[in-house]
Amino acid sequence: MLRRPTFPPEGPSLVSSGLRSVPRGWTRCSPAQTATLPLANDGATILEQMDVDNQIAKLMVELSRSQDYEIGDGTTGVVVMAGSLLEQAEKLLERGIHPIRIAEGYELASRIAVEHLERIAHKFEFGENNIESLVQTCMTTLSSKIVNRCKRKLAEISVKAVLAVADLERKDVNLDLIKVDGKVGGKLEDTELIYGIVVDKDMSHPQMPKQIQDANIAILTCPFEPPKPKTKHKVDIDTVEKFETLRKQEQQYFDDMVQKCKDVGATLVICQWGFDDEANHLLMHRNLPAVRWVGGVELELIAIATGGRIVPRFQELTAEKLGKAGLVREKSFGTTKDRMLYIEHCANSRAVTIFIRGGNKMMIEETKRSIHDALCVARNLIRNNSIVYGGGSAEIACSIAVEAAADRYPGVEQYAIRAFADALDAIPMALAENSGLQPIETLSAVKSQQIKENNPHCGIDCNDVGTTDMREQNVFETLIGKQQQVLLATQVVKMILKIDDVISAAEF
Repeated sequence: MLRRPTFPPEGPSLVSSGLRSVPRGWTRCSPAQTATLPLANDGATILEQMDVDNQIAKLMVELSRSQDYEIGDGTTGVVVMAGSLLEQAEKLLERGIHPIRIAEGYELASRIAVEHLERIAHKFEFGENNIESLVQTCMTTLSSKIVNRCKRKLAEISVKAVLAVADLERKDVNLDLIKVDGKVGGKLEDTELIYGIVVDKDMSHPQMPKQIQDANIAILTCPFEPPKPKTKHKVDIDTVEKFETLRKQEQQYFDDMVQKCKDVGATLVICQWGFDDEANHLLMHRNLPAVRWVGGVELELIAIATGGRIVPRFQELTAEKLGKAGLVREKSFGTTKDRMLYIEHCANSRAVTIFIRGGNKMMIEETKRSIHDALCVARNLIRNNSIVYGGGSAEIACSIAVEAAADRYPGVEQYAIRAFADALDAIPMALAENSGLQPIETLSAVKSQQIKENNPHCGIDCNDVGTTDMREQNVFETLIGKQQQVLLATQVVKMILKIDDVISAAEF
């Protein structure tokens, strides 16, 4: 049985219209089942929080997640564009055009748009001493976030962090080496980049030194305690002498462990496990500062940063396996007893920490998401240093190019190609609407200016600067991010068009 697709239009259109006000910086509140009230204006985060039942709308959520995994930015735009393509497809279906022909037309149009993006893209050079273009592109990403009042500082921090861990010869960036941590308190302007690792721990004993210069760090995954037999056991002590012998034996174990650390030249011990008060007292007495209960991921980052090796047994501890750091210090925050450990000036600076401060937990979480987007943009620019101009200028330029190319196709696909051009206008329309401008008038004026001046850099003047030229406003976007948006949205819409019916298991 063959029939025309009957996808329910309200699902995807609700999802895309729900995100349409995000690019200008509006924030969505999506109450979950928990007692907390999550606030976000990151497209992928909003969709993750939404309780979506519609099967087609679930594909839109997957679409946003794919964009987030692959590019890290543009999660809102890709959903708005896919929703607009579906709306245009619905009009074509009502006119009797077969969905396969629509899908073919969309595929042709997406190729034209991607090729046109290549033509209007600009390459720029950057280096460790010339980061302004990278900073400007990250600032564009942060402009629509809650943190936009500090966008310059956060963009600089993100770019410096990426360059610190980047391999510029291979054009590769491992974002796992950048730890993003935060603590409530202070203000957003106090956010800092630390060339090293920040650990949410303090010294195990309050009388241990709070600052160690030129530290040799022993990184241990073995506990400071006597060994325990693997089998069940029971010790019978019936005299004081036996108890004394047992106590001295335990003390000897602790003494040997501490002595092994001292013998190899360690001046700081970082341990994955805890140790009791006796071991703690002995460590303090023998002038060996220690930190306990440090997580496995943090241990790995400390090992990478300091050039040390994680040691599973005391017998394997040698001087070559010690990590080296220029400064280890304990820092207190505010009037509380909150303390954190800073490990700085490491032997290998290719592990850094972005430490965020903010007034509340929601602000910290939103800043983390914003910085993640900025880090991804900087990484994408190192991989491919081509940019297109933002403010909807790239979409308008592609819309004009696709519209012009439609005349070259005599078949029914021509209708789908024109519909694709109309769908591309959804993003500049949303930008104009969210900026308080008249959307249709603004879009028409910018489009006619692009055609008249043959200038693909004219976009929506969202900030009311007085010029529509995005080069003068320094509004950049990555080329690969924009191409990925077009390709992913087209692929998902083609897949939805080929769905014949949604059958639930309860019907059979």
